[in-house]
Amino acid sequence: MTVRNHNPQARRLHIPLIEAPAPDLGRVRKPEWLRAKINTGPNYDAIKRIVRMGGLHTVCEEASCPNLWECWEDREATFLVLGDRCTRRCGFCDVMTAKPLPVDEGEPTRIARSAAAMGLRFAVITGVARDDLPLGGAETWAACVLSIRSVIPDCGVELLPPDFSGEEAALEVIMDAAPDVFAHNLETVRRLHGRMRPAFDYDRSLAVLRTAKRLRPGQITKSNLILGMGEKLEEIRESLRDLRDAGCEIVTLGQYLQPTLHHAPVDRWVRPEEFAEHKTAGEAIGLAHVEAGPLVRSSYHAGRQFAAARAAIGGGAGL
Repeated sequence: MTVRNHNPQARRLHIPLIEAPAPDLGRVRKPEWLRAKINTGPNYDAIKRIVRMGGLHTVCEEASCPNLWECWEDREATFLVLGDRCTRRCGFCDVMTAKPLPVDEGEPTRIARSAAAMGLRFAVITGVARDDLPLGGAETWAACVLSIRSVIPDCGVELLPPDFSGEEAALEVIMDAAPDVFAHNLETVRRLHGRMRPAFDYDRSLAVLRTAKRLRPGQITKSNLILGMGEKLEEIRESLRDLRDAGCEIVTLGQYLQPTLHHAPVDRWVRPEEFAEHKTAGEAIGLAHVEAGPLVRSSYHAGRQFAAARAAIGGGAGL
């Protein structure tokens, strides 16, 4: 039987997930607090030159992160592994959903060399879901940690992978590499999870975080919630409690921004005062560090988050 190519032009496959109407805030002028202030410094300028001269690629630039200037000034950057084609799709994410390309075996080594060239003090490794690979490609994630440590022993490393379909064997490979921070993002509240992340599962994501902690006692774990997708206040607080109960030390919360009109619409603009309240509430129930704000992203000041969490709990895995 002839196999048809359903995407011959390799176009990005945006799949709308939201059926119910929601406020069309995408075309409305964003509030003042969502306008990032550019404030470059010597580290940012140096890293930018290295990136340009070396032809390097970072998620920071490719995703147009509003915090790029701050993180580069701190000598922190985020790298994407295992390609740019995801085997899953989420209603808020702009990553392409398509058949992935073969694994680039040299990627961990190149990332380590890039991190060294940029003089990084903290590196975050994130990537797409690769359900086509054995153990979801866990060996590549682990290799990135080991490669960076072999070149820059003092560089902190955070891994931010998908859920590996809950396979404990994949998490064992990851934990054996001993990342300073293991992050897996919950992203939204229980009620919205099935609509926004149909290939993921709320309880499975919590189980991934618990398993990481069990496999490597003392491992600092982290997760993220995106606000402005239709969640309610008590649902946010419930998710914060769920993450605490799963053993998370670090939680980040930020504003959802609609990538294209084919994605889930923005339900509301969350005010800075509300983010501050979530930070206070999260730390009051026992989370070691909560980073919350309109422009906060999961990897925002990841090195600072790690240091703050370690200080709050009096130690932990890693540096």
